Amino acid sequence: MLDKPFRFWYIRIVARKKRNMPETFSKEITFSGRTFSTSDIGTIREVTHDFPALSINELAKTICELLEWKRPNGGLKSHECRLFLERLQNQGLVCLPTLRNTAPHNPPRVEITAQSNPQPSLSGSVGQWTPLILHRVRADDHSRYSVWTQYIERYHYLGYRVPFGANMRYMVFSEKAPNQALACLLFSSPAWKMAPRDHWIDWSDTQRRQNLQYIVNNSRFLILPWVTINGLASKILSMCAQHLPGDWEATYGYRPLMLETLVDRSRFRGTCYRAANWIWLGSTQGRGRMDREHSAHGHSVKDIYIFPLHSQAVKRLHYATPPVCSTESGERL
Repeated sequence: MLDKPFRFWYIRIVARKKRNMPETFSKEITFSGRTFSTSDIGTIREVTHDFPALSINELAKTICELLEWKRPNGGLKSHECRLFLERLQNQGLVCLPTLRNTAPHNPPRVEITAQSNPQPSLSGSVGQWTPLILHRVRADDHSRYSVWTQYIERYHYLGYRVPFGANMRYMVFSEKAPNQALACLLFSSPAWKMAPRDHWIDWSDTQRRQNLQYIVNNSRFLILPWVTINGLASKILSMCAQHLPGDWEATYGYRPLMLETLVDRSRFRGTCYRAANWIWLGSTQGRGRMDREHSAHGHSVKDIYIFPLHSQAVKRLHYATPPVCSTESGERL
C-alpha cells in the first residue's frame, strides 16, 4: 500500500491525465447541493476502478480532495461522498469493491441505558422555570452526547439518524433543576428543494444551489415526555434563534440567514412555532427531503415553517457570496 502523501499525489496525477480522455458518461448529476460535471463523474469512475484496494472512507476522502468538495470551514464532505458513491453504484455507474459491502448497511444502533430512563415530572409555566440554559452538546462530551442521542432515539417519534452534513445539537436545562434535561434539539442541513419555501424566497435555481447552506433545518425538537411546562417550547425556539447563528458561525465559518422546520401535521399543530413567530409557508407533497426523482411515497404531509434570522434575509439569500472556507476544522458528525 502506498503511504498517504504519495498516494494522494499519485492519484491526482492519474486523475489529471484521465480528465483529458474521452468521456463515456454524458450526463451531469446533482447531489447534496453540488452539480458534478461529466468530467467529475469520469474522475470518480476512474478512481474507484483503478484503486480497488482503498477503503470506502479512503475513496471518499480522495475524491473530495480531487474535486475540492469541502464544507465552508474547509473540512472534506466525506460523509456525503460515501452516500454519493453508493448512489452511483446503485445506478451502475461505479463498482465499489465487494469487500466494502460484506457487512449489512444498517444505521448505527443506539445503546439504550438507564441514563435515559424517565425522570420526575416537571410542570407549571415557563416563568416558574426561568432562567433556562441552552447547552451545546459536543461530540467530545461523551456522557452528555450519549444521553442526548438516547433521548432522541427513545422518545422522539422519528428516532435518531446520523445527521447529514453540518449539524448542531442542544439540550435545555433550567437553573432551578440543573441536573434534569427539559428538551433536546438538532439543527442540520436544509431540505434540497421545497416549493413553498423556494417560492417565498423567490430565488433562482442558481441562487438556491449557491446559498442553500445559509438555511439551517430544525430537524429534531423533543420536549421530554415527563415535562409539561406551558410556554416552554416557544421560549426554547426564541433562545435558539438568538444563540444558534453565533454558534454556527464559530463552528462552520459562516452565519445562517434563516431557520426552517417541517412539522408532521398528523401529529402536531405547530403551535409552538407560531407562538415563536415562525412563518407558515404551506405544506410538503408527502415526499422525503432528498427525493429528487419524485419516486418516494408514503411520507406524511408536513407543514413548512421558516424563521428569518436577519431583517434582509431574503435579499441576502439572493445575492450573498457563498461562504469562503476557513482553515479551522468544524465539529465532526
